Amino acid sequence: MSVIPTNQTSENDIATYRRIRSSIGVLGISLPIVLLILPLVPFFNTSIQDSISHYYYTNLRELFTGVLCAVGLFLIRYKGHNNPIIWKNDGLLTNIAGSMAFGIALFPTNADECSQKIYTLIPQCHFLLGGIHLAFAAAFFIVLAIISINIFTIGQKVNPSIPISFINENRIYKTCGYLMLIFIILVPIFYCIPAFIYYTNL
Repeated sequence: MSVIPTNQTSENDIATYRRIRSSIGVLGISLPIVLLILPLVPFFNTSIQDSISHYYYTNLRELFTGVLCAVGLFLIRYKGHNNPIIWKNDGLLTNIAGSMAFGIALFPTNADECSQKIYTLIPQCHFLLGGIHLAFAAAFFIVLAIISINIFTIGQKVNPSIPISFINENRIYKTCGYLMLIFIILVPIFYCIPAFIYYTNL
């Protein structure tokens, strides 16, 4: 019986670990794009929805919930770095984000018609259920913003001999994180402005 060398096993584990991490990003980025493209194909018999969450009540429901659950599972099983500072604790934050992703999938936004609620975990038509979905989504993106601002920028040592470009990884991470926080804050503000009909949907 042949034995795989230890160093080769370690390299394979590292490669697998990196592939899983990249898969999280690929799934997250591709989901909204795919949900915009597939409705253009007559086979799916689905129109472009007012929000991503409303795809739960279309023929693309399995794609929407499947990607969310996959991302949630990856985030929960992700072994991050432990840090006594909560907002820098990689492992804790990814676990929270993963749990929120499952919440988004299991507690969908309110349907346009109450008859559609029979296909949900809680087959009741109540405005507060849409609020639960929105709360999970807000928590999910808040945690992702914290990770982008505080986690992705850890360990970047400054080298005096290398000038820092105005556009670099850390600035991109922080910009994306702060933009997510700004957009989350704008949701309840736009809710109070009648002109913004499609700010989001419960």
